[in-house]
Amino acid sequence: MHPLFDPMTINGMTLSNRFVRSATWEGMAGPDGCVTQRLIDCMAALADGGVGLIITGHAFVELEGKAGPLQLGIHDDAFLPGLTKMVEAVHARGGHIVAQLAHAGRRANTQESGQPPRIISITGSEEPPVKEMGPCDFKVVVTAFAEAALRAKAAGFDGVQIHSAHGYLLSQSLSPLENRRSDWYGGSVEHRMRLLLEVTTAIRDAVGPDYPVLIKLNSADHVKGGFTLDEACAVAVRLAHEGIDAIEVSGGTPESGELSPIRPRIDAPEKEAYFRDAGKAIKESVHVPVMLVGGIRSFETADTLHKEGRADLISLSRPLIREPNLIARWEQGDTAPATCNSCCRCFVPARRGDGIRCMARKKG
Repeated sequence: MHPLFDPMTINGMTLSNRFVRSATWEGMAGPDGCVTQRLIDCMAALADGGVGLIITGHAFVELEGKAGPLQLGIHDDAFLPGLTKMVEAVHARGGHIVAQLAHAGRRANTQESGQPPRIISITGSEEPPVKEMGPCDFKVVVTAFAEAALRAKAAGFDGVQIHSAHGYLLSQSLSPLENRRSDWYGGSVEHRMRLLLEVTTAIRDAVGPDYPVLIKLNSADHVKGGFTLDEACAVAVRLAHEGIDAIEVSGGTPESGELSPIRPRIDAPEKEAYFRDAGKAIKESVHVPVMLVGGIRSFETADTLHKEGRADLISLSRPLIREPNLIARWEQGDTAPATCNSCCRCFVPARRGDGIRCMARKKG
């Protein structure tokens, strides 16, 4: 058996292999964020396809943090029945599923939420009326994350993942470009990580010591004046010390251009795994398992990343949109690369309200 198909345990959660479905936006939830049968079927297909760990699409923890239409919600107890059904569908197939907890911050969709966004710092690019987060706002956000985590646990999820990447609220708080505060939450990286640490601590206090708490962390913003890899390593060390159970390494924001987290035309091995060096740097900094996402398309690349000590687990997103059974195919011996051609057209139907799906014509 190849080492990538060896079991791995993360704080009591034993995975059948080292492959992770990384979170995305499915665009399959109800208008209010409720779980639909289509979303349940999507998660079930991933479990049937052999994915060791499924991470849900980014689920908003409060209405003010909703990023877009048909996004999954985990901000209200009314959503528990649907969330429970989704978990049960995955568990019935022997899979494991973690809820990703997210808050869009300044990138919230105010048309969807009907609420003003929560903004770490006024940078001058905002359209009025907006206001900077005050002490009460920070408390509300921390509580929202903790309550969402407790909700996930009640629904039967195997763990939670904190979304602190791609320019979302917690990522914004880490970035010196976005976070220009001069108080307790701004300035040095030690202060800029304070909101993230408060969220992490509140979640851990809510769910207890034996429940997996993971994080998706930007390795760098890849914009001038943004969050850097050195800072990411420092944050990772602190998170590990505070009890985070695993770190998924990503990078970039919507402003990163060609260095965004979703890059097109990954048509050669050298274009794969574009956060590989960051994965190694963070893995060498911490003792907790590291997941690596970002353009991994071939079994050979996944194998190399694992052998070189750049990642303990391999995260995939777009390839599993096209081939939910990709991991099972690789495990059965067909290790041809994923057929995803990184055209990014899978998001087109989601933007139309039809849900994410591959739009490329299959080979053959």
